[in-house]
Amino acid sequence: MSSTRSGAGRVLVAVYGVFALAATARSLVQLLTKASEAPLAYTLSALAGLVYVAATLGLAEVGPSPRRLAWAAVCFELVGVLTVGTLTVLDAELFPDQTVWSDYGAGYGWLPLVLPFVGIAWLWHTRPREV
Repeated sequence: MSSTRSGAGRVLVAVYGVFALAATARSLVQLLTKASEAPLAYTLSALAGLVYVAATLGLAEVGPSPRRLAWAAVCFELVGVLTVGTLTVLDAELFPDQTVWSDYGAGYGWLPLVLPFVGIAWLWHTRPREV
């Protein structure tokens, strides 16, 4: 089984870590300075930030059940980006301001759409195999 302690796994953890920091910091600033303008959008961005934190910890193999945490976070992330992305395409007025997952992550170079697929592929590829 491959680890995220080196190579491509370490890059994946680093990318998730950057997204965790960016999404969490941005949403906290938005919630603290202008929460009334777009509370749903800013709360969803905060939720996305927490999901990225959880995915980072799980993929970095931190905690008692890191693979379970990583699977849960990455799958939640996929559902979130597909749901919010679709809602923002169908009715842009639902979100007066952008979230991390708006338009499938277009504001972040569509990385929020690609990242959960990469995370799932990594988790699948590195799954424990019975001998």
